[in-house]
Amino acid sequence: MGKKHVKTNALRILENAGITVQMTQVSSKGEFLDALTIAQELGVDANLVFKTLVLEGEPGQHFVAVVPATHELDLKAAAKCFGVKHLAMLPLKKLTPLTGYLKGACSPLGMKKDLPTVIDESAFAYEQIYVSAGKRGYQMLISPINLQEISHALRGQIARP
Repeated sequence: MGKKHVKTNALRILENAGITVQMTQVSSKGEFLDALTIAQELGVDANLVFKTLVLEGEPGQHFVAVVPATHELDLKAAAKCFGVKHLAMLPLKKLTPLTGYLKGACSPLGMKKDLPTVIDESAFAYEQIYVSAGKRGYQMLISPINLQEISHALRGQIARP
């Protein structure tokens, strides 16, 4: 990794906590790439690449779900994890104002404010997983346990094939 990488909020948080992660970059040319495409570009098992989804419940309630690229989020299961009646995907126009991130660059760390987070249980079967580093095309390889600890996340069965 001779190239100088961009320092994102997510990476600063990890650095300040003394957590080392491996950075990777795929050529996105600043465009949105979905998690399955990122897995292909990296040449890794798609089950190792996790997407960060931002959800809303009642007005003013926001949540984060981290699920494998190969799966969909089960909104009912996620709502149950957070102890709320229902959840919906956050409308795209609200994403950047709420999180500070663009679609395709949303990291579970370093949002404008800390949101309650749940990581799909499947992540914990792996030593390390890929999540967005907070900039399009940038991924970080991190231990799911470190990610859970630093984000104060819950663990839950929230994904379905």
